[in-house]
Amino acid sequence: MSSFWRLLSFLRKYRANVALSIASNILMAVFNVASIPLLIPLLDIIFQKNVQALPVPVWSWSADGLRAQLNYQISHLIQTQGQEGALIRICAVILLVFFCKNLFNYLAMFFMAPARNGIVRDVREQLFSKILVLPLGYFSEERKGDLMSRITADVQEIEWSILNALESIFREPIIITLSLIFMLYVSPVLTGFVFILILFSAVIIGGIGRTLRKSSSKVQERLGTIVSIVEEAISGLRIIKGFNAEKYQETKFNRENNDYRRMQTRMLWRRDLASPLSEFLGIAVVSVLLWFGSRMVFKGSIEASTFISFLYAFFSVLNPAKAFSRGLYDVQRGIAAMQRVEHILNAPVLIEEKPDPTPFQTFEKGIEYRNVSFHYRNADEPVLQNINLNIHKGKLVALVGASGAGKSTMADLLPRFYDVSEGGIYIDGINIKDLTLQDLRNQLGIVSQEAILFNDSIYNNIVFGLKDVTPEDVERAAKIANAHNFIVATENGYQTNIGDRGSKLSGGQRQRLTIARAVLKNPPILILDEATSALDSESEKLVQEALLNLMKDRTSLVIAHRLSTVQYADEIIVMRAGRIVERGSHAELLEKNGEYRKLVELQAMA
Repeated sequence: MSSFWRLLSFLRKYRANVALSIASNILMAVFNVASIPLLIPLLDIIFQKNVQALPVPVWSWSADGLRAQLNYQISHLIQTQGQEGALIRICAVILLVFFCKNLFNYLAMFFMAPARNGIVRDVREQLFSKILVLPLGYFSEERKGDLMSRITADVQEIEWSILNALESIFREPIIITLSLIFMLYVSPVLTGFVFILILFSAVIIGGIGRTLRKSSSKVQERLGTIVSIVEEAISGLRIIKGFNAEKYQETKFNRENNDYRRMQTRMLWRRDLASPLSEFLGIAVVSVLLWFGSRMVFKGSIEASTFISFLYAFFSVLNPAKAFSRGLYDVQRGIAAMQRVEHILNAPVLIEEKPDPTPFQTFEKGIEYRNVSFHYRNADEPVLQNINLNIHKGKLVALVGASGAGKSTMADLLPRFYDVSEGGIYIDGINIKDLTLQDLRNQLGIVSQEAILFNDSIYNNIVFGLKDVTPEDVERAAKIANAHNFIVATENGYQTNIGDRGSKLSGGQRQRLTIARAVLKNPPILILDEATSALDSESEKLVQEALLNLMKDRTSLVIAHRLSTVQYADEIIVMRAGRIVERGSHAELLEKNGEYRKLVELQAMA
């Protein structure tokens, strides 16, 4: 139930709305129950009871005393207003009571609506904020589609299930309690049958609810798998079509979709069993009540009008009890969704900042990798082993080696996308763990092999995350990145939308936009991760020229796939299996006739 209490904690922000909703629900319940005893005088008048004048009874809070007072008031009303006039006045009072009941019922929902929608917004905001601060390692172990399902379908399930049920959970017990008080007041014996129904229903429906919670969690997980397949299919549509794999993907999707349908159907069977089951139990008890109550009427133990009012009170308990049991079902389903949401909210943030970080403003000296080793979580073998490297300010250092040598991992450790397992990385002699993430990443500009762009305008993709930027600054950065000419040639220039992941642009154009973004940030340290490896020769030449403009007077760590692009580096680091095996300039490494020379010859042969 911790998930349920956590969800309720979101209500604190909406205390006023919740309080007004609860107050309205209480008043609605009061007027709902108040309508029950009003049936007695109405029925008495219809049955032509108490037409004669009655003596004033002695006041008493007992059932008989109140009944005598009621008989006297009805008799007095009939004597003074006539039978038709008394009937009109009783009907007017009943109409007023039902108007107030429905008014407060609406007000309860009116005040609760901002709280419900606000909680959904707050949960989504917390989820998205948590996703942004979680380390990259978390997402390598999770399916992207499943995460999307949690922030969309699961949060929506919380609104449909728990927040819809909150109104029933707050309101129905009040109606049930007040109705039961009236019923106990009228006839404790008859009321015993109602308790039998409630207890019997709780035992049967409670068992169904426990199984529902388990199956609901599995249903939501299966929905996450479906969303993952759809997301992967859309992202890889070019490959799916190119390999004629449409049928394969369709079969895979249909299999998961059919499993989801079967699980959802079984869960709905259990949930939908509550209403007919409780209705059947209710009818069974009503039958017993009619038989037993009629005998009491025949014996004169209870008035016919009072017995009919008791039956009305019982039905006033029955419907809220059914709504309450249905609400408990919904809560069970919503808790399962909340637990999936909590899987993200409770995920540990492994990249932590020190409570008293070292202030850092200007990069002055250099970067040092000192005895750095790293292995991914749950991995047996280390990715990096005992790395020692100095990158002096203003120097260009290139990392080369076969795939899987650990080059990209070395680059990812510098902005703390991951934390080192052993050793440390230092900037100007300060361990990067002693800096705030914002101060550290303010010093860095990153251009990756995959051009990461967003479904927005060219202008916003270049400005991305920066403040106090003028259009002139953006245009200047685009010119340095060799991007200005193709930008102004687009339909709306810098305001042109580039589509999902920049799909409306070519590979070279996308990469030049990411370079323009890095130029605009103007960082003292650059990380270039195979920024030209996926480009054709013409695009590579333009991008390479833009990169040279970008690297002027900056400290650069370059991961190179094509060795021809790094032969002018101040130092080339050759890596193999997570270790540095060679280091030196291009000429020095060629003279050594070692690993680097083999890589150069292999590329020349290719």
